Amino acid sequence: MATFLRELSYQYQWLYDSISRVSALAVGGEYRFRRLALKDLPINSDTEILDLCCGSGQATQVLVTYSDKVTGLDASPLSLKRAQQNVPQAKFMEGFAENMPLENESFDLVHTSAALHEMSPEQLEEILREAYRVLKPEGVLAIADFHPPTNPIFIPGLYLFLFLFETETAWQLLKTDLRRTLQDIGFQVEPPTLYGGGSLQVLQAYKP
Repeated sequence: MATFLRELSYQYQWLYDSISRVSALAVGGEYRFRRLALKDLPINSDTEILDLCCGSGQATQVLVTYSDKVTGLDASPLSLKRAQQNVPQAKFMEGFAENMPLENESFDLVHTSAALHEMSPEQLEEILREAYRVLKPEGVLAIADFHPPTNPIFIPGLYLFLFLFETETAWQLLKTDLRRTLQDIGFQVEPPTLYGGGSLQVLQAYKP
């Protein structure tokens, strides 16, 4: 699925950023969107944070305002090059989210924003297990990603966005109970907090 616009959005950073800003209007704008998954978390300058599937560093730019110890991980060398230019305060690593080149129990917080919908169901479970592995005890996995709208008014907008810019994996995520998957792995997690008429879910999953 998806259209030529998807390829263009990844080829041109300005187009990707513009699409992100417009999409974030559904939850109150990009400034708010980038902070939703961090709400009420006890983050300070020494908090070890992993920005998982960091892309070009859009969320990393926010995370470095919370902590001095932020690492971004992504599989795309081009995205990492852009991220390093955009957020020189952070450290970046190339690697696959389902097989992270990171030590066990390395981070207090693993953050991922609008990335899990790019993964197949099999990859998704592997990634969440890897997140569990690299988190310290009592660490948190903070997720923001798509959710089936609970308000019908938001259905046409989300479905059009998925049709234009996303692949089958995004539609599969809409059918996935992320909370249940996280619980099966061992996380403690409350029901998701929903935004944008239910089209965006935020989960904060704790490693015991």
